[in-house]
Amino acid sequence: MTNARDTFLAEAAKRILLTDGAWGTQIQNFKLAEADYAGNLALGHDQKGNNDILALTRPDVVEAITRAYFDAGSDIISTNTFSSTQISQADYGAEALVRDLNIANAGIARRVADEYAAQDGRPRFVAGSIGPTNKTLSLSPDVNDPGYREIDFDYLTGVYREQVEALVDGGVDFILIETVFDTLNCKAGIMAVKQVESALGRDIPIMISMTLTDLSGRNLSGHTVEAFWYAVQHARPLTIGLNCSFGAEQLRPHVKLLSGIADTLIMIYPNAGLPNELGQYDEMPDQTAGFVGEWAVAGQVNVLGGCCGSTPAHIAAMAKSVAGVEPRKVPSVQVFTSLAGLEPMKFAA
Repeated sequence: MTNARDTFLAEAAKRILLTDGAWGTQIQNFKLAEADYAGNLALGHDQKGNNDILALTRPDVVEAITRAYFDAGSDIISTNTFSSTQISQADYGAEALVRDLNIANAGIARRVADEYAAQDGRPRFVAGSIGPTNKTLSLSPDVNDPGYREIDFDYLTGVYREQVEALVDGGVDFILIETVFDTLNCKAGIMAVKQVESALGRDIPIMISMTLTDLSGRNLSGHTVEAFWYAVQHARPLTIGLNCSFGAEQLRPHVKLLSGIADTLIMIYPNAGLPNELGQYDEMPDQTAGFVGEWAVAGQVNVLGGCCGSTPAHIAAMAKSVAGVEPRKVPSVQVFTSLAGLEPMKFAA
């Protein structure tokens, strides 16, 4: 992870960078059976659908997807570890494999990224993916007991710390806390990174990506895009952005808002449009690329990619649409608006 932050910032100053697209969509295309997922692990639970475990049982699939995105033009590959926590792996009885899953997936990404970088001299980056889990710190799962929580902040921080430690040991450049539907969960993730950072005595850059649950621009815990940014700004993330949620067309006003207030790089990776009646995504690569290309021309983004339904073809189309477009300039002044309705106050960043 030596100088990963500086190298990334230098590359982002030259051009709009590209992250990858959907992993689940690509894995589905392999039409894998239970035997592919489970391998010889004998965990006592069905493993089909446990995409993260493929790094142990079908590493060729993980590597093939990684290569497909780099071939399409991705500068960043996210690790196939969206569900590699004790909480998420409990659904498959695979809690004991959490460290192995993170190290194996990160190792594949690191090896392939370094191979591509060596071939053409262009840096490739690995972002350790940390998903939100199915537990929320802000909301009760029991409608009859609003104060009830299944887990607490310290527990979730510990769960995330285990994952962060393994991802770092596996060789990631950054930690990507993504698809954030609960701001407090995100803060637990940030705390976990800071704890590992302190223990290792080294910089671990953080990328943060929020997901919206309605078109008004709020996540499940009720934060607007603006409120979310101010809630996590203290972490000094390398990138802040939005992913999943909706298609690029629906994200337009929220991208503009975030771009205007965040004094760091903006990374946006939307779904390939909205799902149809069968839950499939029909938006073609050129359509998605056209939408995100408008953000690029408007100077609103630094990193682009795709989420649900997106493919290497979507990334390749995005690469073409933003080629030669100047990246967003990070504001040097941060603007805060008083809750009392006073005039905005400007502070040096």
